[in-house]
Amino acid sequence: MLKPNPYLKRLGFADTDRVVVLHADDIGMCQSTVSAYADLVACGSVSSVAMMTPCSWFPAAAQLYRDHPHSARLDVGVHLTLTSEWNAFRWRPIANTDPGAGLLDREGFFHRLAAPVQAEAQPEAVEREMQAQIETALAAGLDLTHMDSHMLTLFHPRFLPAYFRLGQAYGLPAFMLRGDRNDWRREGLNEAEAAELAALTEQVEARGLPLFDSFYAMSLSEHEGRLEEGAQALANCPAGLTHFVIHPCADTPELRAMAPDWRSRVADLALFTSEAWSQAVARSGVKVIGYREIRDALRAG
Repeated sequence: MLKPNPYLKRLGFADTDRVVVLHADDIGMCQSTVSAYADLVACGSVSSVAMMTPCSWFPAAAQLYRDHPHSARLDVGVHLTLTSEWNAFRWRPIANTDPGAGLLDREGFFHRLAAPVQAEAQPEAVEREMQAQIETALAAGLDLTHMDSHMLTLFHPRFLPAYFRLGQAYGLPAFMLRGDRNDWRREGLNEAEAAELAALTEQVEARGLPLFDSFYAMSLSEHEGRLEEGAQALANCPAGLTHFVIHPCADTPELRAMAPDWRSRVADLALFTSEAWSQAVARSGVKVIGYREIRDALRAG
């Protein structure tokens, strides 16, 4: 069993506190995510968002961030993207389109799933692409508070050393979970990969980098009963740091055409802009923070 998360005390919390980042993923993926971002900024019901720099609507999301007087309410990270999952709505790498680097599928876009990236992509090419996406976000004027991984593709022993190295270089928390070998075996890794990942995360934590204790993403396969699902997820949050993810989108013809799970994405936005959700968070007893507090503690350390 893992010891209490050392970052709780660095953030001013007790070992028993349940601390949650309410986080919106995939901003900039398509137009409907930008509309959703505007609504969430106005509502203030999430504490963090992450933007996808290779995607076509990232410039609009960045423009909204720069222009909106209340954008500082939401911390913004870079959603490091190495996959392009839809059938008719695709994107490519920023830094390297060499087929030999293993980042591209036969159509010339990012692979749709994480597995072929983890099997085929050269770690050096992945690191260059990650850095290019971070630099693109910074050049767009984003005051980055963290970095994380689209579809958790970077959660693999081949890529994590560079992921953490870039996090340290830029002074950004790189979202990752704590875990021992048994935890990673339960996530489907083989014995060697699980042992390597457990050793790596132990080393990372010993170097003073932040890691999370749990992760929850609202269902993308079931759009009904959203309030009940979210409230139960909050009740189940353990002591420590939890990364709680939604994928909010406005209901648009574009979204319906591209994403089979559009109903769940629209339901996420409806939930997080509702008074019922605000009341559920207040009743849950969790302590909501953003990534800025974690970033500032990392840089101070």
